[in-house]
Amino acid sequence: MRTTVLGTGGPEVGVVGLGCMGMTWAYDPSGRDDETSVEVVRGALDLGVTLIDTADIYGPYDNEELVGRALAGPYRERAVLATKVGLVPGTGGARVGNDGRPEHVRKAIDDSLRRLGTHHVDLYQLHRVDPQVPIEETWGALAEAVAAGKVRQIGLSEVTVEQIRRAQAVHPVASVQSELSLWTRDALAEVLPYTEANGISFLPFSPLGRGFLAGRFSSAGDLPADDWRATLPRFQAEALEANLALVAKVKEIAGRTGATTAQVALAWVLAQGRLVIPIPGTKTPKYLADNAASAEVRLTVEDLAELDALPAPVGDRY
Repeated sequence: MRTTVLGTGGPEVGVVGLGCMGMTWAYDPSGRDDETSVEVVRGALDLGVTLIDTADIYGPYDNEELVGRALAGPYRERAVLATKVGLVPGTGGARVGNDGRPEHVRKAIDDSLRRLGTHHVDLYQLHRVDPQVPIEETWGALAEAVAAGKVRQIGLSEVTVEQIRRAQAVHPVASVQSELSLWTRDALAEVLPYTEANGISFLPFSPLGRGFLAGRFSSAGDLPADDWRATLPRFQAEALEANLALVAKVKEIAGRTGATTAQVALAWVLAQGRLVIPIPGTKTPKYLADNAASAEVRLTVEDLAELDALPAPVGDRY
């Protein structure tokens, strides 16, 4: 696989990474298969998909344990391991809450290292900025983890340019992770141009629109039982039907390029910048191989123009 560098002076990684959330959390919970997920993580390394992304909130906690198991022994040194801090189990019916207090960050990194079975993580990310804690305080605690040798680089997730600037004043920002796909393009306006100009890697999560842009769903009934996506506005019956028009165009381009629908959607994401490293999630070897092969898909200027012209999706993100 083609490679790039994670952050300024960071490690070399494949241009496509692997998001691990769905292996234990949110997507198709009844279809969880830890043995296959371990196989997928290890298979990713063989394909050059070396950036492996998890978070303490996924599960919560057991996603890190699963990834740690998959990367045990000789596999760990082959991976660029990323995890996150800052989201905690919610209270009062909320799915998640925020906790950016420095004392929480200091404890959380030690807990993550224990669950992952490693002495350090290569990228430690602030999952969301806590509105109750100045970002400088939270970011300073992440920087402490770098100084202590527990973390190699630190990154941000779902932030504004102003928040990136404030963090940079405390410690270098290696990466910014945000949603980016053919149906979520908000980052193209300000955040992605800023990261590109400042040598910061941009890690798109949900680059396949939570699987929708791969053409895997034609109706709300196609979602597995208890799947979190069934609660999202874009997956409601009327919105989903309208959004199938986006998938139809992607399928059309896939048909004339010889690529799969997912590969075309990912190739568009990869074309958005030299420092863009999408992290599509999967828990099946077949889709892993499909996603990895997107790194070799070359879209023409005309293909990209057609995809750029797609309308906004029907429905909010959340």
